[in-house]
Amino acid sequence: MYRILDKKVLAEGVKTVEIRAPDVARKALPGQFVIVRVTETGERIPLTIQEADTSRGSVKVTFLEIGKTTKLLGSLSVGDSIANLAGPLGRPSEIKLYGTVVIAGGGVGSACCLPVARALKEVGNYLISIIGFRSKDLVIMEEEFSATSDEVYVTTDDGSYGYKGFVSNKLLDLLEGGRRIDYVYAVGPAVMMRSVAETTRPFGVKTVVSLNPIMVDGTGMCGACRVEVDGQTKFACVDGPEFDGHKVNFDLLMKRQRFYMEEEKVALGTLQR
Repeated sequence: MYRILDKKVLAEGVKTVEIRAPDVARKALPGQFVIVRVTETGERIPLTIQEADTSRGSVKVTFLEIGKTTKLLGSLSVGDSIANLAGPLGRPSEIKLYGTVVIAGGGVGSACCLPVARALKEVGNYLISIIGFRSKDLVIMEEEFSATSDEVYVTTDDGSYGYKGFVSNKLLDLLEGGRRIDYVYAVGPAVMMRSVAETTRPFGVKTVVSLNPIMVDGTGMCGACRVEVDGQTKFACVDGPEFDGHKVNFDLLMKRQRFYMEEEKVALGTLQR
């Protein structure tokens, strides 16, 4: 059993839990994920490792309560335990000196970006972070990104806080304003990552996206995270989760995401409150 050491509510439906998992914490690298199973009979869900603390023997994950399993996880308290936590899984991020780097985080994807942002800054990159949310009350991680970034821009769809617009809009402003950007790393909803990739494409800026949102089993066995990259079939969990954003077939990816919407609604309806 894996005990919950700490829990924080970041915004409505968005929570961070710190889970004791010393073996995972020792080996975790930026960009990797864990598979969590809340109960012995529950489903397996992939969650990006936001932080690994070897001194506490723990990992932190941030998630949006959107389905049955995430709601169950969010209902637990400090001291409770989950059935399983496996990892670290996936290929770690490529961390090197690029020059000027933009981190583009959408919603809860911002939390997934944080370990990569810190690692890229540590090797000497000039770090610009753009994190986007629907509205002011959903903004998370601003303080954490401010602590590690050279520049931070917060965007909101409705203009209630920071820059009015999407992450890709602010990124385009920087590019059209003549800012030299050498590398972009994006995590968020598929539509947001596609928008970021299409924004950078005309400028020839290397853009990497993390496809964690489409994973299910996390081992390559279920096939649910099949994605077309540069005309070839890849599995996000074992071949990624990070890929060249300019080569991902996002139309096919988003179609696949809609396959099990009805089943997810049924499962959510069985949750006992």
